[in-house]
Amino acid sequence: MRPPPDVWAALRSSPWRLLGSSWPWRALAYLASGAVIGLVVAALLFVLVGIGLLTLVVLVGVLVLAGIPLLAALVADVERKRLRLLLPEARPTRSDPIAWSDRIRALRRLRVSGPEVGYTVLLAAVLWLVDAVALNLIITLPGVLVLAPVLVRLDAPVAFGPWQLSTPTEAWIAVAPGLVLLVVGLYAATLLAAAQASLARLLLEPAHSRMAAAVADLRRSRVDLVDAFETERSRIERDLHDGAQQRLVALTMTLGLAELEVPEGAGLDLVRQAHAQAETALAELRATVRGIHPRVLVDHGLGAAVHELADAAGLPVSVDLRVDGRLPAPVEAAAYFVVAEALTNAVRHADARSARVDGRVTGGVLEVGVRDDGDGGATVRPGGGLAGLATRLAALDGHLEVTSPPGGPTEVRMTCPTVLP
Repeated sequence: MRPPPDVWAALRSSPWRLLGSSWPWRALAYLASGAVIGLVVAALLFVLVGIGLLTLVVLVGVLVLAGIPLLAALVADVERKRLRLLLPEARPTRSDPIAWSDRIRALRRLRVSGPEVGYTVLLAAVLWLVDAVALNLIITLPGVLVLAPVLVRLDAPVAFGPWQLSTPTEAWIAVAPGLVLLVVGLYAATLLAAAQASLARLLLEPAHSRMAAAVADLRRSRVDLVDAFETERSRIERDLHDGAQQRLVALTMTLGLAELEVPEGAGLDLVRQAHAQAETALAELRATVRGIHPRVLVDHGLGAAVHELADAAGLPVSVDLRVDGRLPAPVEAAAYFVVAEALTNAVRHADARSARVDGRVTGGVLEVGVRDDGDGGATVRPGGGLAGLATRLAALDGHLEVTSPPGGPTEVRMTCPTVLP
C-alpha cells in the first residue's frame, strides 16, 4: 500500500495507516525545528527592536530596524524549506536557487512583505511557544506512563498530582492509558503541524512568487543593459568607420598627391611628415574601432574573431575553440574581450613567450580559457580590465576566474550561459 502523499491525506486515512507511516514523526520534527527556530528568531527580533529603538534618536536605529525585513526574508526562506517535511508539493516554481545577492538587490524593487514580517512575528511570539508546550505534553506524559514499569523498578518517583505509582502492578496498569495518550498525542501533533504548515504556505508562497518575479526582472534588466551597451558600441564603431576613418583616408590620399606636386625642399619634408602622421593616426583609429566593436566578430562569429586575435597577438598562440554555430551577441562579445584582454596582458605585463586559447560549449554553458607561460601575478583589481570583464560576465550570469601565482603560469577562464534570461 502506497503511503499518503501529504500530511492532510495521512490525517484523512485510517489510524493504523497514519501511525504506520512517517508523517507523525515528520510532524514531531516540524514542531521541534519550529520551536528552536522560533526561539532564535524571537531573540534576534528582541535585539533588533531593542537596539533600534534605543538608537532611533541618532538615526542609527532606522538602519537597525531596516534589518527586520531582511530577517523576515531569511525566516521565510527557511520556512519554505521546512514545508517540504509535511507538504512535499510545496516547492518553489523555479528550478534554480535564487542567490542572496540577487535577493538583496531585488528587495529594492519590492515593498516590505507584510505576510513575511507578520509570519516572522507570529513565529517568534506565539508559534514556537505553542510547539514547545505541545511537544512537552505529547512526549513527557505518555512517555512517563509507558515507561512506568521501568521507572518503578529503578525506584524513580512516578506521580501525577495525587496519583502515585509505587508498585509494579500500578505501573503496568498505567501503560495502557499511556499508549492511548501517545496515539492521541501523535494525532494532535500531526494536526497541529499540518495546520501550521498550511498557514506558512498561505502566507509565504505569494511573497516567494513576487520575489522570484522581481529577481527574473532584475536579471532581464541586466541583460538589456548589456544589449544596449553593445548597440551603443556598434553605433560608435559605425560612426567612426563611416566618418572619421574615411576622412583620414581621404587626408592621406591628398597628402600623398601633394608629395608628388610639391618640389624638393622644406615644404616637401613637412608634407611627408604630415602624411606619415596621418597614416599613423589612421592605423590607431582602425585599432580603436576594432577594440570598440570588432567587425569580424559580427560578421563571422567567435571562432574567426579569436583566430584574428591570435594572429595579431605578437606571440605564438594556439587556438582550440570548439563552438558550433553562432552564440547570442552579448555572450560572443564577452568571450571575445576576455580573450583580447588576457592576450594583451600576457604580452604587455607578463613577458609571455606563448599562449593557448581553448573553449567549448557544454550543457548550455560556454567555457573559454586563456593560458600563458608568463611571469604571473595577475589579479582582478578594482577599475582594471579584468574587473570590468568580471562585471560584464556577472550581468550575463557568468563568472570570471583568474589563476596567476607568482612566476606563472597565468590562466584566465570564463563561464557564461548561452541561453540568456
